[in-house]
Amino acid sequence: MVEICCGSYYDAKQAALGGAERIELNSALQLGGLTPTTATLKLVKREYPDLKVIAMVRPRGAGFCYSEEDFQEMEAQCRELMANGADGIAFGCLKPDGTLDVEQNQKLIEIVKGFGQEKEAVFHRAFDCAANPFETMERLIELGVDRVLTSGLKPKAVDGMEMLCKLQTAYGDRIQILAGSGVNVTNASQLMDDTGISQVHSSCKDWLQDDTTVGDAVSFSMVSGEKESCYDVVSRQLVEELLKRVEAREAETC
Repeated sequence: MVEICCGSYYDAKQAALGGAERIELNSALQLGGLTPTTATLKLVKREYPDLKVIAMVRPRGAGFCYSEEDFQEMEAQCRELMANGADGIAFGCLKPDGTLDVEQNQKLIEIVKGFGQEKEAVFHRAFDCAANPFETMERLIELGVDRVLTSGLKPKAVDGMEMLCKLQTAYGDRIQILAGSGVNVTNASQLMDDTGISQVHSSCKDWLQDDTTVGDAVSFSMVSGEKESCYDVVSRQLVEELLKRVEAREAETC
């Protein structure tokens, strides 16, 4: 399974046209991914009803220790997204010491599963900030989480392959391990070979130009250099290439 990280309807369309079967739908990817609008979700599901959409529930940037007000917003977002066609929710709640906030996570899982046991509860890369990955994984399994997105506690998944392999070996028959961060067409097959993980998460990033990004005295640029007037998007071509590589690897393995 190849999951494509999307930040807009445009991204979701490119992922679907490229052959993806599942996406993670966000807004504000430059902040690590925040909750998408319900309008975006409804548009994606209307145009691509067979595309599995895991919607992010994350009300702000920075970390994953949420105030009462944050969490009230998360509960409302979770219910609204599920009621409007999400196939699952990606979330992650920690306490200040890096341990799981069991109560908050459990409430979100209950909301997701309340829309059907086939709906998926996905713990996102808050896992990579958890105090003890093995204790955390055991507890997530107990809570009923379906899948964990992780880079193996490193900035990029290729740097965390040792931990990814340990997690897959220890827990792969009890919970889905999804490797993400820096996964692309050049390294996905090798990553899967070296870790035994069968699911990867990729942004398949490309850039589009917006000439109104930089004015004479102001700039709304997210990057510097030659891409100063650009914004990142999903590339249909890169999705197609990634899927071909993964499918070719699977055929060789069989």
